[in-house]
Amino acid sequence: MTTETTTLPEPLRLRTPPGVYEPQHDTRLLADALRREGIRPGADVLDVGTGSGALALEAARLGARVTAVDISWRAVLTTRFNAWLSRQQVSVRHGDLTAAVRDRAFDLVISNPPYVPSPERRPPRGAARAWDAGQDGRALLDRVCAEAPEVLRPSGALLLVHSGLCGVEDTLARLGDAGLSAVVTDRTSIPFGPVLLSRLAWLRQSGLSAADLREELVVIRATKE
Repeated sequence: MTTETTTLPEPLRLRTPPGVYEPQHDTRLLADALRREGIRPGADVLDVGTGSGALALEAARLGARVTAVDISWRAVLTTRFNAWLSRQQVSVRHGDLTAAVRDRAFDLVISNPPYVPSPERRPPRGAARAWDAGQDGRALLDRVCAEAPEVLRPSGALLLVHSGLCGVEDTLARLGDAGLSAVVTDRTSIPFGPVLLSRLAWLRQSGLSAADLREELVVIRATKE
């Protein structure tokens, strides 16, 4: 089995085997927001949908006590290996979003969930589970908006990254309905990647394709009073 090596700010090195989401623009955008949080040593951080563990390891390097969760056993094992490889301490659990940590409370929750709109009506299978999220791209986003507040401590924060194709205002509204105060803190525009380009006809038919074939990524920060 071949793997690709991704290098984040030294000395963090990651292995991403096939079927595990490789850190990309969204990962780096959320990592930048994470570093601005001023995480104090020993703060409890939860990474929901950890994938390769890139964000969990970055939080651990900043001094946090980190718990990482993923529904994919391959992602769980990859994150454990990457934690060993980078000499970072991360507790990695197998579970569906926050189900594995319902008895815990965290100072910060970070999440880069699957959010790519898909023409398929059935749940994704195989590698596509790392990015496909229903026809509106919100199959996981809506659940994160609903579940994250339940595991946040008072004054805790959620950092969430996703595509503008999924509806930024919808995310802000859902987080507000869940009792959080939410704002967009980061925006960037990137060219459509291979997956979106392969769905261009469907995206245009659905009114989701930008004329310049660029995708906006946003980081939303939501706080619990």
